[in-house]
Amino acid sequence: MPQNRYNNTKQPYSAWLRMFFKSNTYTTSLAYGIGVLMVIFYFSIEKNPAKRIEKNITVSFNSKERQEVGTATKIQPDLVSSIKSKPNLLWKVQVIKSGDSLSSIFQRSSLSSKDVHDLISSPLSAPLSAPLLKIQPGQKMHLGLSAEGELIELIYIKSKLESYFYTKSDHIEGNKFTGRRVILSPEVVSTYRESIIKDSLFLSGDRVNLPYSLIMELANIFGWDIDFALDIRKGDRFFVLYEENFLDGIKISTGNILAAEFINQGKSYTAVRYLGLNGEVNYYTPEGYSMQKTFLRAPLDFTRISSNFNLRRKHPIHKKIIAHRGVDYASPRGTPVFAAGDGKIIASSYSKANGNYVFIKHGQEITTKYIHLHKRKVKKGQKVSQRQVIGTVGSTGYATGPHLHYEFLINGAHRNPRTVSLPQTKPIEKSERVRFKQAIRPIVKELRGYQKTSRLAMTLITREKNTDN
Repeated sequence: MPQNRYNNTKQPYSAWLRMFFKSNTYTTSLAYGIGVLMVIFYFSIEKNPAKRIEKNITVSFNSKERQEVGTATKIQPDLVSSIKSKPNLLWKVQVIKSGDSLSSIFQRSSLSSKDVHDLISSPLSAPLSAPLLKIQPGQKMHLGLSAEGELIELIYIKSKLESYFYTKSDHIEGNKFTGRRVILSPEVVSTYRESIIKDSLFLSGDRVNLPYSLIMELANIFGWDIDFALDIRKGDRFFVLYEENFLDGIKISTGNILAAEFINQGKSYTAVRYLGLNGEVNYYTPEGYSMQKTFLRAPLDFTRISSNFNLRRKHPIHKKIIAHRGVDYASPRGTPVFAAGDGKIIASSYSKANGNYVFIKHGQEITTKYIHLHKRKVKKGQKVSQRQVIGTVGSTGYATGPHLHYEFLINGAHRNPRTVSLPQTKPIEKSERVRFKQAIRPIVKELRGYQKTSRLAMTLITREKNTDN
């Protein structure tokens, strides 16, 4: 869908006027225009967006601990002010720095090690004091002190959605502090993006404001079917439906990809996110086949290629025609290299020609080889899983520059890893297929609705340009 649809409004109006006046009758033109606008409006509205929790809920974990789930409306915009319970306190704000501990933060606030002990050892605050021992740089602490400099309240802002509140309770015998956890529930909104590949996947995604993390996730989802380093062509297209999280109308984070379609060299691949009965989240085709295959098409994040699978290429060092039974992925030194599939390390060593290398045996028939590594991260005999880092890109051995030389062998014979037929995964269990279909149906419908709206908009733009010409 064009991203400037809100800014570019002047020209479409002139196109509508020309369309109306060129029609045979005013009534027919008006009906046509209203009908098209209704279609665009129907597919553009959000379908069942997630709602905020509209009340505070206190959940008991055990007799010592409480968790409070609050709404963004009630807590925001000033979370700290809303949960401060005692007036007339002197508040000090500490931004956690690298290397900080609770003790160092208390020391900067003119508090003692006894105050630290009182806070984390109180029976009613101890169950919730663990986060204070795992603080991270950039987080904040608000310390409420009395006129005498005594710690009365502490608010630890762990994230935009999670905070911890501790308050002194002199009236409870044996307990100096009580603690509670406050969680905000964001509004989850579905967002749609689409783009045509003109140069690279990154640039094409960036042009439509698709976050970097989702571009990488898109490549991971379709990485078993598409080699994003070699297979991408100008004119390929992708369509993504994903979540965005908001608090009081302000975006705070990007969520999961719900559904996506990638058209590569004319072939369409569609994936839908599904939470199974076993609690695991995976991506499947609308027919119920897992997107995850036995092997990755490329054993590292996509980048540029220095040479392709070619049995009669001239060796860059020896300048002779030497069989090149694999693919070379040029990449910066130190780039992580993944195991293409589950297997066992049968070799992890060094030779003059190969430099640092790792060979993996996958079952009885298939072997994959990773050559010219800078460092090896696995040892012979070790079992590895798909996407596990086994080494890093280098230029050891007979290599002109940093790259990974990757080979794929079946029963000892080399096969092109880009085009070799990979085993298909099993579909959703029969007992779960009805549930699967019910879960993905509205997601797929929403994706198709956005695509239909986009096509309609592009048709109108094309008509306008033709009319102007």
